[in-house]
Amino acid sequence: MVGFVSVLAYRMGAARRALCAEAQRSIVTSSVRLAKQMPRRPGPVDEDEFTESFLKGTGPGGQKINKTSSAVQLKHIPTGLVLKVQATRSRTQNRKIARQMLADRLEEIEKGKESRAAVVGETKRKRKSSAVKKSKRKYKALAAAKGESDSSDGQVAGSHDVTDSGDSGEEPKGTT
Repeated sequence: MVGFVSVLAYRMGAARRALCAEAQRSIVTSSVRLAKQMPRRPGPVDEDEFTESFLKGTGPGGQKINKTSSAVQLKHIPTGLVLKVQATRSRTQNRKIARQMLADRLEEIEKGKESRAAVVGETKRKRKSSAVKKSKRKYKALAAAKGESDSSDGQVAGSHDVTDSGDSGEEPKGTT
């Protein structure tokens, strides 16, 4: 750290701020994270296990999509799973995306709840549920605070009301 301080002594302005920020970042990122590790991404599927064909695309994208065979259709022979991908206008990008999707789907079929997609989905579901619970708590607390302020205003106004003399057999308002 002595060397770092001596470097800062001779640096001025933006260069000095950049070095300070970089040092702070390295300190923050060096902390140990105890988060649950995600499963590894599935490896590529063997070329012999699927057939690949290119189809003409449909939908938005104009004439370029309609005239070229950029959509990719993969059929996994052992399972009979068919995937058609037209995420982009590029055939090579669609091939890459389709192969990754096929590997993900096969892993999901094979591993079930232990697959990466299932773990990611469960994590997202838990986060969403936590956010919804937090939101409900927040609005419940706001409503309670508003109710308290309303009731305190109501108490002041209610203390001036005239009550029945008790002819109807009911308790007078304001007493419990």
